[in-house]
Amino acid sequence: MKLELDTDSNTLRIHEHDKVETIPLYSTRGFEILSDAWVKVGWNQKHPYTFTWWGRPMIQHPEDVLRIQEVLFALKPDYVVETGVAHGGSLIFYASLFEAVNHGKVIGVDIEIRPHNRKAIEAHPMAKRITLVEGSSTAPEVVAQVKKLIPEGSKVLVILDSNHTKAHVAAELQAYHDLVSVGSYIVATDGVMSLVHDAPRGTHSWILDNPTEAAREFAGRNPDFVVEQPKWLFNESDLSQNVTHWPGAWLKRVR
Repeated sequence: MKLELDTDSNTLRIHEHDKVETIPLYSTRGFEILSDAWVKVGWNQKHPYTFTWWGRPMIQHPEDVLRIQEVLFALKPDYVVETGVAHGGSLIFYASLFEAVNHGKVIGVDIEIRPHNRKAIEAHPMAKRITLVEGSSTAPEVVAQVKKLIPEGSKVLVILDSNHTKAHVAAELQAYHDLVSVGSYIVATDGVMSLVHDAPRGTHSWILDNPTEAAREFAGRNPDFVVEQPKWLFNESDLSQNVTHWPGAWLKRVR
């Protein structure tokens, strides 16, 4: 695809598959096209790696961070389970939201929690709301350990942010979906891989080998779940799917 941006005529010209389309620059379609390009360039430049939350690197796109806080505010879960710990910034973020309302705990699961990251997380003021579980997120003994930490009847939201291959995410969906409360979500993050497969840091196989495909197939096999983006509380225009690393990520439990 070739894009020609003309701020004098306020048009965007799109060259694709031997066809040329000219659209208004300041339009929904223009926003969609430019958002895709911005997300791809930002991903390649590691833009999400430039943010922290309360002192810990977060490695999340800011739009996704703001959106998931909307979901947590609306649902008010008792527990968030997140696979993939890294530096712990996301865990600290969820814990700080729970601290603000004086309710909720976070469980972080990772195949390897590096000593310096564990030390920083456990020394953080939000550590009182965080439990770390080290081991493969799909190992039966690890899954059992996580489930043992959650009292029966708890309202639970699960976020999958570890290994992003389709096979691994499919295994995590199978392992953790029964924790999810009716009306809550299991979120298969980073389906952006399908969009950035042709970026310099991308891989062609990501077109199909990505979390969104795993979520779509899981919903097709499990009638208790649907792929459904949450309804945002303040959304004057339906553009929320354009600037995200989590397209098609939200699996809602409906029964």
